[in-house]
Amino acid sequence: MARQAQDDGIGEICATPHIRHDHDVRIPELPGRVAALAAAVREAGCAARILPGAEVAATALDGLDDDELAAVSLGGSRRWVLLEPAPGPLDDRFETAVDRLGGRGFRALVAHPERHLAPDLTGRLRRLVTKGALVQATAAFLSDETVRPGMLVLARAGVVHVLGSDAHSSRGGRPVALAGALEVLGTIEPTASHLDWVAREAPQAIVRGEELTPPF
Repeated sequence: MARQAQDDGIGEICATPHIRHDHDVRIPELPGRVAALAAAVREAGCAARILPGAEVAATALDGLDDDELAAVSLGGSRRWVLLEPAPGPLDDRFETAVDRLGGRGFRALVAHPERHLAPDLTGRLRRLVTKGALVQATAAFLSDETVRPGMLVLARAGVVHVLGSDAHSSRGGRPVALAGALEVLGTIEPTASHLDWVAREAPQAIVRGEELTPPF
């Protein structure tokens, strides 16, 4: 997977294990595991850096204390948390989860909005952005011609801020690749006018734990 990222021009990868009830991920073990993985990647001659993180289910938030949330924040920034909505359309419960996360000093990066299609999706995402959240779309869906039109609706509405690969393996499924999807975003507005922000500025700010306001 690190070699795929390197070939695609990706410099840093947040390792994002699932933090939810059906995955036995032990947060205290993650720093050691990330360090071991990063060392193995370096020894294999790959330039891509491995950073800490997690994909945290909104339903798991109440079971995590602030130190645990900080440990699974993107880049170890103690600020941005990749937040996974429950299956189905986004609803008031997810908005409440974003509010509660903000009340604890964290900001939400909403994972894979394309899994939650509904007539009110764009409106709900816009409301989440007003609460300080940003939205991460899955790159492969912008590269796939069969589902691209729906993704472009979200992008044109200004509710696609960064891309993630959502890759789980190098042997099948979604690749660790963003370049093709960025090319697509470079053909439409508002992302075309802010492509460097989407591709570099925003991701770098997120892993550094910086404040971030969308330019569109």
